[in-house]
This record gives sequence, C-alpha cells and structure tokens, in this order.
Amino acid sequence: MGKSFKVLKLAMIGTLALSLAACGSNNGANNSSNTGNNAAAGGNNGGTKAENVTITFQNIYPDPTDPKHGMMKKIVEQYEKEHTNVKIELDSLNTDQQKLKLKTQAASKEVPDITIVNPSAQMKPFVDAGLFAPLNDMVEQNGLKDTFQEGILDWYTFDNNLYALPDGNNIGVVYYNKELFEQGGVKVPTTFEEMVEVVKALKAKGIQPMAIGEKDTWTGSFLFMNILLRTNQGPGFLKDVQEGKKTFEDPAFVDAVTAMQDLIQAGAFQEGVTSFDYNAGENLFKTGKAAMYYMGSWATGGMEASSVNGKVGVFKFPTVKGKGDANQFMLAPGSAFAISANSKHLEETKDFLNYFMLNFPKEAFAVKGAVGIAQKVDGDFKAQGYSDMAMEVLGLFKEVQGGDLSFDNTMNPGTSQGHLTSIQNLFVQKKDPVDVAKEHQAAFESNK
Repeated sequence: MGKSFKVLKLAMIGTLALSLAACGSNNGANNSSNTGNNAAAGGNNGGTKAENVTITFQNIYPDPTDPKHGMMKKIVEQYEKEHTNVKIELDSLNTDQQKLKLKTQAASKEVPDITIVNPSAQMKPFVDAGLFAPLNDMVEQNGLKDTFQEGILDWYTFDNNLYALPDGNNIGVVYYNKELFEQGGVKVPTTFEEMVEVVKALKAKGIQPMAIGEKDTWTGSFLFMNILLRTNQGPGFLKDVQEGKKTFEDPAFVDAVTAMQDLIQAGAFQEGVTSFDYNAGENLFKTGKAAMYYMGSWATGGMEASSVNGKVGVFKFPTVKGKGDANQFMLAPGSAFAISANSKHLEETKDFLNYFMLNFPKEAFAVKGAVGIAQKVDGDFKAQGYSDMAMEVLGLFKEVQGGDLSFDNTMNPGTSQGHLTSIQNLFVQKKDPVDVAKEHQAAFESNK
C-alpha cells in the first residue's frame, strides 16, 4: 500500500466529477463497434461466418431501479446488435453474493469471462493466483485509458500490469430526507453527538432515523470506518497497524467502536437490520421510510430515480467528540471489471469490455447515473436535469481533503472477514468496545 497516499491525493480532488473534459464518450458508440478483431465482428470474414460466442458478464447491477442496471442492458443490447455472433449472458448479483460466488469460482479456476473485483488488497489474491488477464493492450486502443480520471487506475495495477477497469470513484456522504427532518423537528447535525440526538428525536416521533443493509456486511464497516477516520483525527489508522505503529487496541479504535454503539443503541437502524441486504436497506430510504442513509455517492443516481427525488439533501459525516475533519471522506475507488485469464474467448471478451467502457460515461450521464463514476464526463450536469441534490454531491467532491479506503480494500481477506463479522455483531448485541478491539487484534495477528 506504499502508493496509497499518492493516489489519495490524486483520486479525490475537485476535478473528480466536475471536470467535464471530453473523454471520447461522445463518439464511443461510433468507434467502439470497430474495436477488437474480426472474430468479434458479426458477419463474414473472407467468406467465413464468424464463430458464435457466449460471454458471461458477472456484475453487481441487479436492481432494476438502479439507473446503471438499465444502462448496462442498453449497452449489451447495442453490442449484440452490432456483433450478431456474440451473446452476452448477464449474471447479476448483489455485492456480497458476487464476492462469495467469485471465491468459489476462483477456487476451481472457473472465473467467468468478466467478473467484478474491488481494488487494492481485495483483488491482490486473485492477481497473485494468475486468474485475471492484463488489460494494458486493451486500454491503449481508441484512447480508453485517457477516459479515466488521473490516478484511479493505480488501485487496480500490480507490477505495472492493469487488471481491472473501475466503474466508480466515490466518497461517503449522509443522505437525508428533508420532509422527514421537518416532520421530526430536527436540523442537519454538525457533530456526531448531535447526530445521535437527531436519531433519538426522530425515533420519538415515530420516524425511522436511518436505514442500512447490514446483511451485506461491508455497509456497516463503511460507516464504522468513517467514524474511525474522525476518532483517529485523520487517515492512515490501518496503515499504522500494518506497519506496527499502532494496534487495534489503540484508544482511537476503541472510541470508534463506542461511538458506533452509541448510534446503534440510540435506535438509529431498522429492526432486523442484518436480514436487509444492500438493496433492501437502500430501498427503505428511497421509498421515504427512513430519514437518513449513509452511503457512497454512487447511490445518487438511484435517489434521482426514486420517489424521494426532490426531497433529499446531503451532508458531510460530522466530527466525533470534536475530533476529525469533515472534509476528509471515506474514499471509494469503485468495483471494477476484470477478465478471466482462462477465458475461452479472450479477444472477444476484451473487445466487448472495451466497447462497454467507451460507452459507459455517455450512457451513465444520460440516465443521471454519472455522479461519482471513474471516467471523465462530457456534458453539463445541470443542463441534463440532474437534481439539486446531485449538484450538492458534485460540490462536495471539490471540498475533499483526503481520506481513507474501506477496511477490506486495505487489509488482507482473513483480517477483513474478522472485522466484518465483529462489526456486524454490534448490530445484534452490545459489546465491550475493548473486547471488540481485542477481537480485531487477534484476527490481525492470526492472518499476518
């Protein structure tokens, strides 16, 4: 992780989503059908009909209400129309389902043609096992590499080989329902302590304070890590643990667990929270049944396509016990598309992914799903009809002064699993924060 802080600086600066430099997406549809080799192009090649090919496209866009779901299907249908011998078979799963399925597939070396991986520490074991094909040659075609924001591809590069193409580059924010805040008689909190009081006040008025999908354990971890970013008074806690400068029993970590439990015990989250997956948790907020929702800015497009559009605002995660800087965010280089090194149709798969990514910015922009994507966007968000809330989120990108990556994008898989289980347990029962810290340290020590 020696490159972490170099990229933290590059990945989240003001030009992140507001730099509307032309990226080639405006002519991607015209050029991309000619990318790749003759085998990928439908029709005849020297009088010989192209071989029929099926490409399995594993993805994490299962929710029909998510603009990216429809955008994905549109690009796939366009490609199939232009390449009549190619069939794209979609395997759409939620995040945790996909992670588990990929582990099983990787163990048997049966990775689908295209799959989803997360950056840095999460994808390294797959790369080390030789499961992914390098994409260096592919991204140099038709200027694809230049469509990505500066520094973002570093998170998916090992030994100078690029192994995946990200769909996002996001920050963690708190979405809130303005109508429910008004009904509850509360204002946007400027400190974590005020946030807890807002939760109590909303609860007293019969309003569900917050929503989360903690069946997918990364959601609670993502929230917890923002608290730790504050109690540690800045980024780098996990890096310090890795380098032996701190342990998980450090006061900053214990304080973060205490604060997380304060929020849970105040009644912030819906009953049966660990039975709600990511989509179900988010849908509580998108249907107006919860007043707050902490998530990555990628959720913005879904808000605009929901019944709460026009009622939602955003705010920065606040300071905790006076500690931390609200302009430091949880940074989320997105999930990314990788190609199996053992694909039976490697060139055709590269051709399709190249086409998909060339068209991604334009199509995401069109469906109001381009807030926080990893590529540059050619267009005027306001003129396109993006909401005031979306413009607020875009404005927050300009204020980013660094931050941290998620736990499981930083630590090895064994330590990360111990962490995810430990944090999920906090939603079920109250625990001594010191014991939680010891659980983490034990997981770290046993997975070195």
